[in-house]
Amino acid sequence: MDTRLLYTRPLYQVLASLITARQNCEATKNHEWFEKHESRILSLVKEHMPNGSGFDAGTQIELAECSENKLTFKTAFHHMDEQGGYDGWTEHFVKITPSFHGFNIRVTGRDRNEIKEYIGDTFNYALNLEIA
Repeated sequence: MDTRLLYTRPLYQVLASLITARQNCEATKNHEWFEKHESRILSLVKEHMPNGSGFDAGTQIELAECSENKLTFKTAFHHMDEQGGYDGWTEHFVKITPSFHGFNIRVTGRDRNEIKEYIGDTFNYALNLEIA
């Protein structure tokens, strides 16, 4: 049995490692691996981060804002009124920083309908998914 398949880490750790590797490749001008790391990061974000169910514009990672100690995502939430019709958007940045027990989440933007707590919970769930 291939034991490499049994090793998993939470998505936030995988992304942080890839961000660091990407930055190291940039510093050493290793364009091939820089692009491979970036492609993997974008693929993981597309596959696992909030998309749909209010996050109708998906989630993007802000690579220029990321470092080994910070992940920054951009998202928007599509709000509905009492009748079930869409009635506007709020835009948000979600900033992830390390803590002694995992990570801290800070959601920026307008807290329309107390959406920031829901956004934080949704990102917390996604970032704790175990990735092989």
